[in-house]
Amino acid sequence: MSTPFPFTAVVGQEDLRLALLLNAVSPAVGGVLVRGEKGTAKSTAVRALAALMPSLDVVSGCRFSCDPGSPDPACPDGPHEPGAFETRPARMVELPVGASEDRLVGALDIERALAEGVKAFEPGLLADAHRGILYVDEVNLLHDHLVDLLLDAAAMGASYVEREGVSVRHAARFLLVGTMNPEEGELRPQLLDRFGLTVEVAASRDPDQRVEVVRRRLAHDDDPASFAERWADEESAVRGRIVAARKLLPSVRLGDGALRQIAATCAAFEVDGMRADIVMARTATALAAWAGRTDVLAEDVRQAALLALPHRRRRNPFDAPGLDEDKLDETLEEFGGSDDEDPDPDPDGPGGGDGGQPPRSDGDGPRDGDDDTAARPETDESTESAENAESTENGEGGEGGEPRPAASGAGEQSAVRAAEPFRTKVLSVPGIGEGAAGRRSRARTEHGRTTGARRPRGTLTKLHLAATVMAAAPHQRERGRSGRGLVVRRDDLRQATREGREGNLVLFVVDASGSMAARQRMSAVKGAVLSLLLDAYQRRDKVGLVSFRGTTADLALPPTSSVDAAAVRLESLPTGGRTPLAAGLLKAHDVLRVERLRDPARRALVVVVTDGRATGGPEPVALAGRAARLFAAEGIASVVVDCESGPVRLGLAGQLAGELGGTAVTLDELRADSIAGLVRDVQGTSRRAA
Repeated sequence: MSTPFPFTAVVGQEDLRLALLLNAVSPAVGGVLVRGEKGTAKSTAVRALAALMPSLDVVSGCRFSCDPGSPDPACPDGPHEPGAFETRPARMVELPVGASEDRLVGALDIERALAEGVKAFEPGLLADAHRGILYVDEVNLLHDHLVDLLLDAAAMGASYVEREGVSVRHAARFLLVGTMNPEEGELRPQLLDRFGLTVEVAASRDPDQRVEVVRRRLAHDDDPASFAERWADEESAVRGRIVAARKLLPSVRLGDGALRQIAATCAAFEVDGMRADIVMARTATALAAWAGRTDVLAEDVRQAALLALPHRRRRNPFDAPGLDEDKLDETLEEFGGSDDEDPDPDPDGPGGGDGGQPPRSDGDGPRDGDDDTAARPETDESTESAENAESTENGEGGEGGEPRPAASGAGEQSAVRAAEPFRTKVLSVPGIGEGAAGRRSRARTEHGRTTGARRPRGTLTKLHLAATVMAAAPHQRERGRSGRGLVVRRDDLRQATREGREGNLVLFVVDASGSMAARQRMSAVKGAVLSLLLDAYQRRDKVGLVSFRGTTADLALPPTSSVDAAAVRLESLPTGGRTPLAAGLLKAHDVLRVERLRDPARRALVVVVTDGRATGGPEPVALAGRAARLFAAEGIASVVVDCESGPVRLGLAGQLAGELGGTAVTLDELRADSIAGLVRDVQGTSRRAA
């Protein structure tokens, strides 16, 4: 077994280490979600925490790690006789991204349950993690229904498995830690809220600190055992401090003054629901215990707010998590003044010691490892875009005509801001797919409504009870049935086929040429694309962005699950020049070809945002038509968002939609509340069969 990197040897990342330690002191805090760029010691710190957890006494032979002092009366391995127990280290269980539901919650032997009435249960990872740590790397890539099951178990302290009338319940209390890279996609706000604390991490920009990181990493890799020995005393000190804080925790008093500050802070930042108040109270109490105090002070409330509120402030997927610390200080000062609190708390925070990470006040300078640009909205760029948009508009040659040639180069204009997004109508791919779980198009999935039954291919996951009984019934006499029970054999079992929804690859092909460059027009176009991006986020799609202008087309964003990354690229998209429509379509076709090799089960929906004009080069219209017919020949679902405006319209976008084998919809018709007909299915060619 490899020697893990010592927790106390991690350089910087004070907030990350503090959040993990607070959950080790009080698992009721609700776990930690660690967000940050790759290579920032997220996984290293989490795996190192396991070595600091105190050892456990468990009932001998119990697969569910029952405490011998108070065994679970409903334990599937119970009832337990008093006496026999063993001591072992706390476990750290890792949940892989590709895990199945059965692997997470456990599996019942359906055949034995039907034939013998026996609850033969094979525990899952939730049972393994009981009284330990459950670590989910790349939690944002985990299927939503698995995240729901995981968070429900963490909140209730128990896992329930219900299958065809057979029910099993076991205790599942664990420290939940998830890590994610926001560039690969966000968690839904409902799931974000279920994590008690969230920490943003970034690589330090301090050369001395980066040198120390490299030095320690190399020393560990050269001789892990010797390196761990050098940090053994610090590790032992932190382990002892965790044990002491756990013993002190029940004695910590959360006074009325601290409670008022917690409630006022959550109200001032307009967080939804009451979970934030409860998490802040538990975190502040754990902070006091960690510092060796029995009273919660204002500085504990402040630190708790910095850890528990930023991810609960998001109002839409494109908002960066964050907290206005000046507003936080004003609120705490306004509602402070409890008689039993220090009116002028130590700005360095309570506690101390080399082994742990004590609470700090973050008002003085940036935190170690913070990248100031990581969570800052791009206000400077947006303001500059708005100012540049006031400059003279060019590239529009009049209604129905070609754009005037630019005076120089591609005639590039500065980017303009997107108009306010709106709720869009549903666009979906026709037929039935088998792609990743999502909320857009019909698909055969593990979850959804039951549509039929089939013989299982491999392990049975969803039993179709009626079909199983019908398959077994004709053979009861020859199998010697004599009692009331049904004689069921493995060949009789039937897997339920279900229909739900899948996520698609939504590839945006955006016309950024001079004919689209008028300020109000491009602002409306960007607003429409931003609205479709919001819809793609809610439906769990991957997105990509191709833009075309001048003489070429560019892949502005390769297909990704990070919809907010697409929004950032869209905001800075420049315009101007001629309209190489064929180049844009051919680029999109090439992107789809490569993506089919990477993710063949995910079906694509191409959204072309254009007025339909094609200029530049020999025979641009004919060339665009030939490129469009490639999509129709391969049955690729498509929709054209017609951006043509003015009293005279040529209807070129509609012609393009016909060549693509798709549908054209105007900007007004794209709105969900418009009076035009509801766009539900993109009219693709029949060759993309169900």
